[in-house]
Amino acid sequence: MLKVYRNLKGYIPHICAIVVLIFIQVLTDLYLPTLMSDIVNTGIMKNDVSFIIHEGGLMLGVAGIGIACAILASLIGSRVSIGLGSILRSKIFRQIERFSLREFDQFGSSTLVTRTTNDIVQIQTVTVLIINMMLRAPLTAIGGIILAYRQDSSLTLIFAVALPALVIVVALIMTRAIPLFKKVQGKLDKINLVLRENLTGIRVIRAFNRINHEEKRFDTASNDLTSTYIRVNQIMAFLMPVLMLLMNAMQIAIIWFGSTRVDTGSLNIGALSAFIQYASLILINFIMMSMMFIFIPRAQAAAERVTEVLEVKPDIVDPESPQKSVTGNGYLEFRNVSFRYNGAERSALTGVSFLAKPGETTAIIGSTGSGKSTLANLIPRFYDVENGEILIDGVDIRKMTQENLRSRIGFVPQKAILFTGTIKDNMRYGRENATDEEIIHAAQVAQASDFVGEMKNGYDTLLSEGGLNLSGGQKQRLSIARALVRRPEIYVFDDSFSALDFKTDAKLRAALSNETENSTVLIVAQRVGTVMSADRIIVLDEGTVAGIGKHEELMKTCEVYREIVSSQLSEEELA
Repeated sequence: MLKVYRNLKGYIPHICAIVVLIFIQVLTDLYLPTLMSDIVNTGIMKNDVSFIIHEGGLMLGVAGIGIACAILASLIGSRVSIGLGSILRSKIFRQIERFSLREFDQFGSSTLVTRTTNDIVQIQTVTVLIINMMLRAPLTAIGGIILAYRQDSSLTLIFAVALPALVIVVALIMTRAIPLFKKVQGKLDKINLVLRENLTGIRVIRAFNRINHEEKRFDTASNDLTSTYIRVNQIMAFLMPVLMLLMNAMQIAIIWFGSTRVDTGSLNIGALSAFIQYASLILINFIMMSMMFIFIPRAQAAAERVTEVLEVKPDIVDPESPQKSVTGNGYLEFRNVSFRYNGAERSALTGVSFLAKPGETTAIIGSTGSGKSTLANLIPRFYDVENGEILIDGVDIRKMTQENLRSRIGFVPQKAILFTGTIKDNMRYGRENATDEEIIHAAQVAQASDFVGEMKNGYDTLLSEGGLNLSGGQKQRLSIARALVRRPEIYVFDDSFSALDFKTDAKLRAALSNETENSTVLIVAQRVGTVMSADRIIVLDEGTVAGIGKHEELMKTCEVYREIVSSQLSEEELA
């Protein structure tokens, strides 16, 4: 929690104001019983109406000041709490944006969403309570004990029995509840994961008629969370009745022993009245502190989860003294590159070396799991290589800033991702200052202008989340157009033509050859027809290079390539 609250440095003046307001409120709370004692002893006992009116008015004024301070402290406390939540959300989001894909794999998107939303709400809630209770309750309780002792020292012995009993009860209940509070957040992650998978995979679920299975899966996660919540609430349900029992027992004891002292003349009625009010203040504030323990354990668990994200040191960071390439043409070279996913038993790539030149098309082909997409993901430095080097124009990409590196690459991922907004907005994701003419030209090259032109609003058509109102082929073409708008030095197409028919594929590649004649083009594909015309074909087999050359050369020299070709093309097509 302390690590989280370090983010409140900018709110120190607000916190100081809250402390002052709470201190004034505590003073008013402690002063009121004294006024009540005076009214009883002087006004009521002596039947002095004017004194009662005067002191009563003073009580109202003091109570009004206390109420005003409480309201102001609450308002400022809420502002501080909301500000802390805003700071934490912003920090987590920016931290996540700096994560490499390895860190994403480590946490998972569902838990990152929970930590950015629910966990921070828990921290905000307990922050308000801490601001309003954590300072006021101890001050009021300590002040109440001191003033009660001044009224009658012997009666304060009752506190020596009641208060330790309160502490023991709270400690016993919390030792049972705190572990369950920590489990709750993990179970929320599970529900978020199941829900996210159902929302994103609804087509597959319906296609395989697995709705009942997913409903049971969600019910299992939901019931697990519910049962944990019930166990926590069952434990916490004992807290308030026991506290109220102790409070009432203490009040009875005070009245019992206090009335005896009044009867003997050792204590006047006004002092007893004030003592009872001080006892009420002490108990109420002890109960308030006890109630804090209901929220603090869960907030502590949430704070630990938030801190865990914030303290991760991303694997991929910019160098302190970045280098820039000299030629700036887009020469891409792999030198003995090896890479292994975190926790994997064997390397995804081993000893990969090749050179891709501007003005040429280099194609990567191989069977499923051969490392094609892994290779593509290493170029924009989504992951860092384990061994070897990846160079652009002779400079190791690890010695460049990530912004400089990625500004030179037009990357089209295997899964076409579009964002909520118009088609123009998505196209300008590649370059913000792109003109309408450049957007239209890129769409024409990507063979997307026909279906965009048929839409009612054309390029101003609003796309739904993830482009769900488009087909797979349409999304792929818009993704390719988005990369073309950028006009980078290096194009990386990671199996970006898989959803296109052969005719559209051929037309798009023909148009691309003219558009990218001065750029380095890297095409990752599984279809032989997509790579046959490439200037250089690299064949991957279980993470290693099985062959490099043109189609005709590989047909003679590479057994792996011949097997891929024969599995896709007929003898007539081969001839």
